[in-house]
Amino acid sequence: MSEENYSYANYMNVLHDPLQLIDIPSLIEKCTDTWYNQTLCRVNDSVVRLAIVQGEYHWHKHDKEDEFFFTLTGKLLLDIEGDGTIELNPHHGYVVPKGVVHKTRALEKTVVIMIELAGIIPTGDV
Repeated sequence: MSEENYSYANYMNVLHDPLQLIDIPSLIEKCTDTWYNQTLCRVNDSVVRLAIVQGEYHWHKHDKEDEFFFTLTGKLLLDIEGDGTIELNPHHGYVVPKGVVHKTRALEKTVVIMIELAGIIPTGDV
């Protein structure tokens, strides 16, 4: 799967270097996309990403990487293939293990922090 097949704004560039303030409210205010994913910073071999989402992502999986989701505002729904839906309200977190087919949904504008390995492809592995 390549990112060109989806209408998501996935920004893989690292927005902030170490010792820089990360102003999440400012990023939220400037966001005009309905599905926005921006790498905020790198921490060792992982990255911290900000997602501002509304709508539905596609079913996908990551063969080699786990994903951590932490909802700041709104409600993120994580559909897990064969295991139902996990509801992440503000300040709830959840790890989707590598190899697990999943999709995310947000019925309203939702802000999420994700922590994952730097090499992960947000749209999933083929």
